[in-house]
Amino acid sequence: MSVRELVVLGTASQVPTRHRNHNGYLLRWDGQGILFDPGEGTQRQMLRAGVAAHDLDRICVTHFHGDHSLGLAGVIQRINLDQVPHPVTAHYPASGQHFFERLRYATAYRETVKLTESPVAADGPLAVTEAYTLDAYRLSHPVESYGYRITEPDGRRILPERLAAHGIKGPDVGRIQRDGVLDGVTLDEVSEVRRGQRFAFVMDTRLCDGVHALAEGADMLVIESTFLDEDVRLATDHGHLTAGQAAAVARDAGVRHLVLTHFSQRYGDPAEFERQARAAGFDGELSIAQDLMRVPVPKR
Repeated sequence: MSVRELVVLGTASQVPTRHRNHNGYLLRWDGQGILFDPGEGTQRQMLRAGVAAHDLDRICVTHFHGDHSLGLAGVIQRINLDQVPHPVTAHYPASGQHFFERLRYATAYRETVKLTESPVAADGPLAVTEAYTLDAYRLSHPVESYGYRITEPDGRRILPERLAAHGIKGPDVGRIQRDGVLDGVTLDEVSEVRRGQRFAFVMDTRLCDGVHALAEGADMLVIESTFLDEDVRLATDHGHLTAGQAAAVARDAGVRHLVLTHFSQRYGDPAEFERQARAAGFDGELSIAQDLMRVPVPKR
C-alpha cells in the first residue's frame, strides 16, 4: 500500500526551544524517502519518529545555515553505520560545496554506502523517476538557497459509467488500459486525466518568483513562516516570510494543504500563526507544524 506523508522532525528556526527541534522533514513518497534540511538533532528526532536510515533515498538541503544543515554529519554517518543497502543522493546549493564536504567528513568513520553528490546550480529538474520529477527553484535569502518541488506524472482515472456504456467489463478493462483501444473504443473515451500529486518545500526566503513557482498548484506546501505579520520588516531584512505572506502565496497558488513551520523562538503561541494565515484569506486545509507530527499528502 502506497504511503505519501510528511513526517515533521523539527520546526524551530535559528534557535531551538524546549518544544521545537531544529529543522528536519521527511517526505514518504510510496517506497521512497526524501529528507529535507536536516538540522542539528535530526538523527535523534528520526529515532523518536520511527524513521530509519534505511528509509532515506535522497537528502535535499535548501541552504547552508546551521539550523538547516548541521545534522548532515550525523545523518550521513548513520546511513553508513546502518549499511543502507541502496544508493543515497544529496542535493544542495553548489556554492556550498565546501560546507557539504566539511559536514560529510566532519569526523572519522567507515564509508559503506554510495552517497552521490548532486549540487544545484540553477532552476530546473534535478531528477526524473517513474514516481516523480524533482525540481529546484532559487529563493531569496542572504546565502544561496533553493526550494524543492516533487511532481508525480499525470495518470488516468477509469470511469465505471463510461465502461458500462460501452459494455466493457472483466478482463477487457485491463486490456483497454494496457493497449489504449478495444474494439474501436479508446482509453480516452472511458477515462479522464488524473493530475499527479504535487509537493513543494520552501524554506528561508523573502517573497520572490521562486516561491510562487514552487507553490503553484501544490497539493501540499511546506513553507517557512518565521515571523508574524507585525514583524514584517524583520522578516524582509533577514530574508524570511511572515505567516500572512506565506498564506497569501498558498491562497494565490491554489494550494490544497498548507503547512506552516520554521518558527522564531520569540513566539510562544502557535495559534496566532493560524489566525494570521486565515486572515490572509487562505481557506484550504492548514497545519501549524509541530515536532513529530505526521501529515498525509492530500489524495487526488
